[in-house]
Amino acid sequence: MTFPTIQLPQRALTLAQGVITMPRAVYFSLPVLIALTVFMAISEMPGILRDWTISQNPVMLDSGDIRDGKCSTRKGFFTNCSAHLTYDYQGQNYDKDVEIMFVDIHAGDYDTDLVVSGDHPELATLSLGLDMLWNRIITLAVFVALLGGACIAMIFQLLRIWRVRGQLRQPAQLVPVPVEITTFQRKGKRLTVTYADKIADRKTGRAAHTRFEPGQEPLVVDEKDGKAVALAAWHGNAALPVLLDSRLERIDMTAEERARTLAPLTTELGSHPPELAVQGKKGPSIMARLARALLVILLIIGGLFGYWLWYVTSAGSQFTSPAMDLNNMMPTPLNRWGCDQLKKRFGDQRAPFGCTAADYTSWK
Repeated sequence: MTFPTIQLPQRALTLAQGVITMPRAVYFSLPVLIALTVFMAISEMPGILRDWTISQNPVMLDSGDIRDGKCSTRKGFFTNCSAHLTYDYQGQNYDKDVEIMFVDIHAGDYDTDLVVSGDHPELATLSLGLDMLWNRIITLAVFVALLGGACIAMIFQLLRIWRVRGQLRQPAQLVPVPVEITTFQRKGKRLTVTYADKIADRKTGRAAHTRFEPGQEPLVVDEKDGKAVALAAWHGNAALPVLLDSRLERIDMTAEERARTLAPLTTELGSHPPELAVQGKKGPSIMARLARALLVILLIIGGLFGYWLWYVTSAGSQFTSPAMDLNNMMPTPLNRWGCDQLKKRFGDQRAPFGCTAADYTSWK
């Protein structure tokens, strides 16, 4: 599909400064994300390393004392447990504060014991922390990966924008290119636009942001799939195209050159040129939205059932969480069958939550 375009003067041209911008929210959210990533790593990593060391040679103490033990759940699945541990081991008295965080959908109390490292008795934890060790490792890894990945992406985008801004300071040949306006926002007299190079032969798919001065509008030339199509310009070898305004005031040209450049486009578009409001296309119908929601629910149910099936038939530990909580929530026939499958493989060990008898230890 071809779109109306313009012919710019065949010489090096200079673009206005500050035409490539970054959403202001990025400058505030980036430090916050970095702080959260560092906080998560610093707060959770020492406890995980401690419990990993203990798991290499765990010793359960019956004489130890667990005080002020409490667990709280946030957002329905993030559980934080803390306790004060006092114990005597090989004639030495110890006092330790323990805190662990994991993802769980468990409802009710937790049954736990005091465990120390046989090699390093100064290291102590709750047996719950060892049962949830892989859960905690995966939870921390996911959080750090998501938060850290978002930080890296923002930093990379900032560096790319700064590099493009540096390139725009020098005159270069400009090549017009149609781009898709993905979102726009009018705030007072200012217009903020996000656009993406998804249409032209040289398309990169990269999104860029720009803010227009009061009275300026993007040079909209058409519409595609409910999105406005506007003209931008590649500046030499810059990594991002620059969105043009409807009067070409962003390009350093004479008034005669602007009029001569826009005249053929004005004739082609006619007396009613496309406007930015063309993006306001009607969204999906209510039935389509309900069908999508139902599909998502079915996929979630299917995924949970498959995860439960893997747990009861193939998991490497009967204490895999949140799978054991999911098994406890299953209807009685499925729960009984699942516990039977687990008992075949782990019958000589403690029963997991959801498969315990009245003593909370043996199999039901």
